[in-house]
Amino acid sequence: MIKNTVCFDDVLLLPQRSNINSREEINLSTSIGSKKFRFPVISSPMDTVTEEDMSLAMFKHGGLGIVHRYNTPVEQCNMIRNIASLFEETENFNIANIAAAIGISSDFHSRAKALYDCGARILCIDVAHGHHTLVEKSIKKLKDSFGEQVVIIAGNVATSEGFKDLSNWGADAIRIGIGGGSICSTRIQTGHGVPTLQSVLDCRDASDAAIIADGGIKTCGDILKALAAGADMVMLGSMLAGTKETPGQIFESNDGKRYKVYRGMASPEAQIAWRGQARSLEGISTTIPYKGEVGDILQKLNKNIKSGLSYSGARNLSEFRSRAKFIRQSPSGLVESRTHILSL
Repeated sequence: MIKNTVCFDDVLLLPQRSNINSREEINLSTSIGSKKFRFPVISSPMDTVTEEDMSLAMFKHGGLGIVHRYNTPVEQCNMIRNIASLFEETENFNIANIAAAIGISSDFHSRAKALYDCGARILCIDVAHGHHTLVEKSIKKLKDSFGEQVVIIAGNVATSEGFKDLSNWGADAIRIGIGGGSICSTRIQTGHGVPTLQSVLDCRDASDAAIIADGGIKTCGDILKALAAGADMVMLGSMLAGTKETPGQIFESNDGKRYKVYRGMASPEAQIAWRGQARSLEGISTTIPYKGEVGDILQKLNKNIKSGLSYSGARNLSEFRSRAKFIRQSPSGLVESRTHILSL
């Protein structure tokens, strides 16, 4: 039997009675493993999203930035040292929330050790298909080496079976979502994947590991739906791409508009840049309008997420998950949900 699934656009959250008088009453604190955050957003470990500047911005706003792995170990370690130095200049310095991505190739453990020595205390095993025996071996080796000194994020997976396995292998937090990213073509190229919202719903009761919803999140409403479905945090790429803090140059088109490059890490351009050749192609590269400082986006998200919780009468994310009620909407309902102007 073929299972029915739901995407973000298929559902809405039912407004409920509330006695919340101000967004200031709402607390968005969350945690993954032993690490606590004031804001449930993570910037994606992509080479056009997260390096030093994005990590610092995410830290200042209470979230997390994960430095990408598409470089040499020396280059990545230099970034981590720079981040540690920048963090020391802030009021609430906390080296515990410096995060870096690693792979599962032969040098992954030496890279992880070097990153730890430079200050990283959160390591993200960053592979396209996380429900794999190589990921199992990698998690167990990291746990044997670092124990509780490091929080391990692993993924990506899309099923409750994958979620349970990664949790049992030792992952503290798991990225949920395959093929939903705005510049990811995995579902088209391979025919495999599950809508991200459905994956979160399927995984939320499968284990105690933290859930990071990753992929397919286009709006703040999608963030709220992911959190309501059971996610502890969400990972964003396209929503943060094109900002001042992302890596890469700003360039102008002939009409004077400014842009930055945003590319999937399985795109030909990204693979050639870090690997020297293109192998499995499951992503694209594009340009997006320059958006200015990421802090403006994060502040808006913070306010809108708090507003969303107030519509469910929830003062924190735990209350939100327990109170949230989903309803299905028709295609006409989706059209009505979007901004529209009457035209006769």
